[in-house]
Amino acid sequence: MKQVGSPLDCRGLSLDVTGRTLIMGILNVTPDSFSDGGRYTELSAAVEQAKQMIAAGADIIDIGGESTRPGFQTVTLEQELERVIPVVKAIREAGLQVPLSIDTYKAEVARQALEAGAHILNDIWGLKKDSDMARIAADYDCPIVLMHNRVEAVYDNFIHDVIQDLRECIRLAHEAGVKDEQIILDPGIGFAKSYEQNLQLMNELHRIVDLGYPVLLGTSRKSMIQKALQLPANDVLEGTAATVTMGIVQGCRIMRVHDVSAMKRVSVMTDAIVGQRGRTE
Repeated sequence: MKQVGSPLDCRGLSLDVTGRTLIMGILNVTPDSFSDGGRYTELSAAVEQAKQMIAAGADIIDIGGESTRPGFQTVTLEQELERVIPVVKAIREAGLQVPLSIDTYKAEVARQALEAGAHILNDIWGLKKDSDMARIAADYDCPIVLMHNRVEAVYDNFIHDVIQDLRECIRLAHEAGVKDEQIILDPGIGFAKSYEQNLQLMNELHRIVDLGYPVLLGTSRKSMIQKALQLPANDVLEGTAATVTMGIVQGCRIMRVHDVSAMKRVSVMTDAIVGQRGRTE
């Protein structure tokens, strides 16, 4: 098994994925995201939210300009660029010294965001939607999150198929010249998976971790939690905390969350129990 080793080189900034759990704060600059749509579409509001998340303990800010909620409306390249590029520039101009991740599957958005000062790419299609995404990641030598996703939730052997799909994403990255140490995996909770499959995957996250790459877990306010608790997205803080704890215990390194302050506390406590990443890997 490959082992998670050196810190991520985020285009001049460093992220240590071998120590404490890292927190990625979600900054949706969309009008229709499932739990915070429309709140940060104004530039000043987006920058202020980034500042607040950093003050609360965020290690990374993940900027998204297209909603990925169930039934979401796709946006044009021009619309997405208009939403995210000014935010990337404004956060960099504000002097906030944390890596900025751009949540996109469009290569041109990725390229312009990196030119504007972003550090990490976060692709919900794992390089399978836009064939140029892998080349952009390689050309800019930046970390890239490869998330598991499928057009249809049809599996022969669920966990095995998820792992094989992720191996294919890794292969595409390698073929384009992406360095092994710049790859992050995301199991894709809530994407092309049933409620029962999401729960099963939460129980077997260690098998994704065993592939030897840093694993990012994005469960915050997801429908899996809403269904389990029978509560709306804005009232599932405790459920999100349970999933974050499960992820950390199984070896996930980065938590992508809306509620930075609360999930930072959850991660610090869970790290203390686990024992400074004292896992056998």
